[in-house]
Amino acid sequence: MAELQHVGPDADLDHVTEIMERDGAIIIENFADSETLAGLWEDLGPDLQDSDYCEVGYDGHRTRRISSLFARTTRLTPIVTQPLYLGASRRLIQKPVPIWIGRSQIEMTPSIQISASQAIQIDPGQGKQPLHREDTLYLRPHPGPVIRMQLMLAMSDFTAENGATLVIPGSHLWDDTRAPRYAECVPAAMPAGSGLIFQGGTYHSGGRNDTDKARTGLTLSLDLGSLRQEENQYLAVPKEKVLAYPEEVRRLLGYDRCAPGVGWFELQDPHMVLEHDDIDAARAAADQLGLNAAA
Repeated sequence: MAELQHVGPDADLDHVTEIMERDGAIIIENFADSETLAGLWEDLGPDLQDSDYCEVGYDGHRTRRISSLFARTTRLTPIVTQPLYLGASRRLIQKPVPIWIGRSQIEMTPSIQISASQAIQIDPGQGKQPLHREDTLYLRPHPGPVIRMQLMLAMSDFTAENGATLVIPGSHLWDDTRAPRYAECVPAAMPAGSGLIFQGGTYHSGGRNDTDKARTGLTLSLDLGSLRQEENQYLAVPKEKVLAYPEEVRRLLGYDRCAPGVGWFELQDPHMVLEHDDIDAARAAADQLGLNAAA
């Protein structure tokens, strides 16, 4: 049975991308430094502890989940922009697409965006989650182009006994007729601060926690920019919280255009909404840009 490959945070991006294309998953050790991890616990730990167990069996009756993470903390920049995660996501998702416009054929490269965010705590007694693919959300056939790259950051140690994420290496290459089996899974055992990244088409699930302590992870997804985000970031993250992040993260949150033209505001770059005090001022600025372009 194939095992998950482990690399350090300074691994070569070409090497990481090759492993991702072959196995569909990889573990990055020391993905987050101790200061970032402590800050995330400070910001998210109390909310996670105060949350109720999930009501839907698929989500886990002994599992706590909180979302809207970019509204709950300002410490996610080094997580979502970690070079191997963001770099591999750009390599695998942002593939140039040839298109015809009139008599000309050109290539356009799509953007990527943050789709969903959750902190997940699996308490003792929680059983295994059903095996699934993250990109099933979009009802895409397999195999096919990569449209999602998922991160599971270990906020506590992940072990085979406490519910480490179960992964089937290579399953991103399967078609949709082959059913996944737990016997094919390997646990993503990794110390706190490590990150499991995997393609949206890779079968996985939360593991069973047979210990007396909780297992806590933070998960983010990066999706093709032309898809609707799984979590509605415009409702989940108030404007003032978005502004606390650098421009690169703001654009990843959805304040960006995906080529050739998805996500515009008044035919302009939607990031301009964040650059003005209110929507009317942003609309006036967009109108002015339109007039200048037509002049």
